[in-house]
Amino acid sequence: MSAEPQSAKAQLNPGLKLALDLGPLVLFFFANNRYGIFAATAAFMVAIVIALAITYALTRHLPVMPLVSAVVVVVFGGLTLILQDELFIKLKPTIIYLLFAGVLLGGLAFRKPLLGMVFDSVFHLTEEGWRKLTLRWALFFLVLAVLNEIVWRTQTTDVWVSFKVFGVLPLTLIFALLQYPLLQKYAAPEAKDEGPR
Repeated sequence: MSAEPQSAKAQLNPGLKLALDLGPLVLFFFANNRYGIFAATAAFMVAIVIALAITYALTRHLPVMPLVSAVVVVVFGGLTLILQDELFIKLKPTIIYLLFAGVLLGGLAFRKPLLGMVFDSVFHLTEEGWRKLTLRWALFFLVLAVLNEIVWRTQTTDVWVSFKVFGVLPLTLIFALLQYPLLQKYAAPEAKDEGPR
């Protein structure tokens, strides 16, 4: 059978993708500094839905992780605004990280490294490579969940919001970069054969 991809999904320009991923979070940070947590939560909810709509309009599909994140943001953000209790928006990252970690670990338990489904169009790894990468990301999400709980329970709201932007983002970037040797070591043979472009 030919290994040609079925009609390849449209991909966003990397700069636009970064803006759509980070834009709502940056808006959340600035809105919190100027107007407070409740206005920031409302702005975050609107921005994340707009970012998702733009992604769908340009690619005709919704990536799994941003979609799940958007649903949790809307639910927990809505509870924050309706009940006027910032606890819910602070719990949101913990819920998302635990959800992602649980799904990834559950997939591994059933011998289905689900991370491969998310990143398949970007990386081509052997089965062992996907397994190891999935385990690493699951453990990283668990660490982020614990960190979020520590920060929001021990620091002010402003410190917590800053941590989301200036703590979690750099940590995630550094962690992702540290996976490069694994990506190289377990690259699928056909990916290795293609060589650099």
